[in-house]
Amino acid sequence: MKAWQLERLGGRLELVERPIPEARAGSVVVRIEASALMSYMQPYVEGKLPIYHAPDRPFIPGGNGVGVIHEVGADVWHLKPGQRVVISSHVVAQENVDEPGQFLLGVTALGPVAQQMQSDWPDGTLADYALLPASVVTPVDGMPLANPANLAVLMRYIVPFGGLLRGRLAVGETLVVSGATGAYGGAAVLLGLAMGAARVVAVGRNAVALDAIARAGGSRVVPVQATGDMAADIASIRKAAGGGAHLAFDMVGGAHDPNLTLAALRSLRREGRLVLMGSMTVPLPVPYLELMFNGWEIIGHFMYPRDAWLRLFDLVRAGLLDLEAIRPCPRPLSELPEAMGEAMTAGSLECVVMLHGAYSCAS
Repeated sequence: MKAWQLERLGGRLELVERPIPEARAGSVVVRIEASALMSYMQPYVEGKLPIYHAPDRPFIPGGNGVGVIHEVGADVWHLKPGQRVVISSHVVAQENVDEPGQFLLGVTALGPVAQQMQSDWPDGTLADYALLPASVVTPVDGMPLANPANLAVLMRYIVPFGGLLRGRLAVGETLVVSGATGAYGGAAVLLGLAMGAARVVAVGRNAVALDAIARAGGSRVVPVQATGDMAADIASIRKAAGGGAHLAFDMVGGAHDPNLTLAALRSLRREGRLVLMGSMTVPLPVPYLELMFNGWEIIGHFMYPRDAWLRLFDLVRAGLLDLEAIRPCPRPLSELPEAMGEAMTAGSLECVVMLHGAYSCAS
C-alpha cells in the first residue's frame, strides 16, 4: 500500500510503500477512502507545535477518515468486512477504571499511559489501509449523501459536538460561539442550530467569514465582529444575545491574550456556562468574586464521548444538519504536501479532504 511516513515531528515526510497491515485481536483493518486534513497539519509536520508528542519512531500521521472494513480481528463481534465506517482519532483505553488513558491516533499523546498506548498504535490514516482499535470506528448506516468526501467533513463537527454536549446546550437556549470563523468554530455555529438553539451569536475577527457563516446558518445566527476592546466586545455580544447567553463555547485558536475568552464569559446571563475547547497560550485570569456572584460555570473539555458519532448521524438523518454546508475540497493522497498549505488557508466552510486509492468524488 501507499502511505505517508513521517520520520519525526520536524523530520522528513515521504510517500512510501508498506505492507497492508493484518488485523490483530480487538482491531480492524480499514481500506481508507477519504480523510479530512487538519488545518494545522503543516506546522504539526514541521515540528512547530511543541505541545504535541508523536511516536518515537517513523509513523503514519493522520487521525480521521472514512473507509470500508477490509478485515476484522479476534474479539470483534459487530463490525464486518465490507461495512463503511467513520474513523475517530480519539482512542480511550478499554479498562474499567476511573481515568482511562487516552490519546489522539496519528497526532499526539500526553502523559505516560497515553504514550504507551500511542507506542502500541503508532500509525494513523494517511495511507491506503489503516490498522485501528475496533473502538474508534463507527458504521455509517442509512446516511444521506453518503459520499466519502462529504462524510469525511463530519470530522469538523464531531469535536465541537463533544463540547456542546458537555455544555448541556438545550433547545431554545442562546449560544455564543467565540472563534466562529475558525475551522471548528464555524462548525459549532451550525451544530448549535441543529441542536435547537434559538439564537447563535457568532463572534470572530474576520467580517467576511462571519457574513458567510451567517448566510449559511440563516436568521437565527447573529454575527459580531470582535474588536479587541473587551468592554466593547462584551457589550456587543450581550446585545446580540438579547441580554445574555445561556452557553458560551470558546474555540479560539492560539490566542495570545485572554480578552476574547473573558468577553465570552462575561456575555453569560446568571448561571450560564462557558466551555473551553480552544488553544489559548496564556493563563486565563478568572474573576473569583464575579464568577461566584453570577453562578457561572467554566468547563474545560477535550474531544467527545464515543457515542457522539451515533448522535451526530442522528442529526444528519433527521435533516437538522446539512452535510453540504461545509464544502469538501478534494485532493489525491499523493498531493499531501501541497494540500497541507491549502488546509492552513481554507475558509471555515471549506475542508481539504484527501482522497485515497482509486476513490474519487464521483465514486
